[in-house]
Amino acid sequence: MAKLILCMTILSFTMISTLQAPSLTQAKQVNVFSSLNSLITEDPILEGAIAGVSIRSASNGQVLYSYNGDVSLTPASNLKLFTAAAALASLGPDYSYQTELFTDGKVRRNEIKGNVYVVGHGDPTLRVKDIESMANTLKKQGIRSITGDIIADDSWYDDVRYSVDLPWSDETAYYGAQISALTVSPDKDFDAGTVIIEVSPGKKNQQAELSVFPNTDFVTLVNKTQTVSTDEKSELTISRIHGKNEIIVEGTISEKASPVKEWVAVWDPTSYSLSVLKKALEQQGIKVKGKERKGAKPHDSKKLLSHQSIPLKEILIPFMKNSNNTHAEMLIKEMGKLHKQNGSWEAGLDVEKQTLISLGMDVEKMILRDGSGISHVNAIQANSITDLLYKSQSKSWFPSFYDSLPVAGIKEKNIGGTLRNRMTEKPLKENVVAKTGTLTNVSSISGYLTLSDGNKLIFSILMNHLKNEDQGKLLEEKILSVIAQSTL
Repeated sequence: MAKLILCMTILSFTMISTLQAPSLTQAKQVNVFSSLNSLITEDPILEGAIAGVSIRSASNGQVLYSYNGDVSLTPASNLKLFTAAAALASLGPDYSYQTELFTDGKVRRNEIKGNVYVVGHGDPTLRVKDIESMANTLKKQGIRSITGDIIADDSWYDDVRYSVDLPWSDETAYYGAQISALTVSPDKDFDAGTVIIEVSPGKKNQQAELSVFPNTDFVTLVNKTQTVSTDEKSELTISRIHGKNEIIVEGTISEKASPVKEWVAVWDPTSYSLSVLKKALEQQGIKVKGKERKGAKPHDSKKLLSHQSIPLKEILIPFMKNSNNTHAEMLIKEMGKLHKQNGSWEAGLDVEKQTLISLGMDVEKMILRDGSGISHVNAIQANSITDLLYKSQSKSWFPSFYDSLPVAGIKEKNIGGTLRNRMTEKPLKENVVAKTGTLTNVSSISGYLTLSDGNKLIFSILMNHLKNEDQGKLLEEKILSVIAQSTL
């Protein structure tokens, strides 16, 4: 297939030369295309692998170059481009989430006589400090005790916690966290459903010092570490036992080493969120006389308070810049809940497909299995990605979409994102604004490239079956350098 496309490209060049004398611009295009073909077909990085490349004019949408552009490939996190566009189109840039406290009892003097329900509506940015603020608000309302239980209501979404193709080996990683309508993040990057484990050196030949944030007894730390001399390397592994919140830290840490931090996804983020609320209430001096459990709030319950999230256009920054898988999957379920009253992957992906059709996309060419791109079964064509990026430019939400993409070579994380340490020199630095993607044996990058003359190109580079995905990223940058120095 690749050879056929290459031959067709060369044939088109031959037709130009035989029918008419090529212009200077056409001649430059021929040289650029020839260089790209040589690079893609001859670079040893692609030995045994397959690449799809699409280059399109940002001004008129014309496909200027296609190498396997119509071959379906695994896009990795480039799939998030479709999730983000569909979310903006179907939910709107100003869409936000509510997390609420209700009671089925009555408030008398300083006491809530009944149960308190914390109700999640899919906020992917709810932080520990937000829950602490909710507890503080209750205190300011004069509440000093709760006679009943505190109950977590996560029924806004279904109870399926993992997307269909998530590898079992990823379930403890921050990027493989369980999906719940009620989940909490320990940090400003909104890594929902995780705790932060910190390992610091102890005294020589003694155990390392372990800590967890938030400070919670929801997880149990098992310390199997040893502090070693400064001339020995730190070799640590941090893992969680399947189905439990028992986190094992083992290995060695050098005596003078800096603390090591690791984000670990918890088992059951709903109960985790509830434990954070219980701790926050205690810190505010509010006594809970009942127990912690899950359940749906009664229809006639009374709202005590509400926390509103930042709008979607702001959520897109950590989502796309940092390639946050949990945000992607929660957005899929939210689209299903809002438009089909069904907070499931099946309903959400159906809404996404219908939204993409409304944007002029041919979804029959796509296989969409999740929102994040973590599935190796997802399949997209490079030409379809550049088509989406072209058509998105005419939408009112495009500024939010474009601003969410990582910018090459910019060190600030909320700008450079996953490209902050890549393409740090001109002509690519700041001129590549794109979404990256990485899976085992897969590397991808798609976005916008500003040329030296100020014109913009849209590009997509998908590589599958790589022996080394990091090497694939080097080839991506070689390809983009060739394009950047052209005047296509």
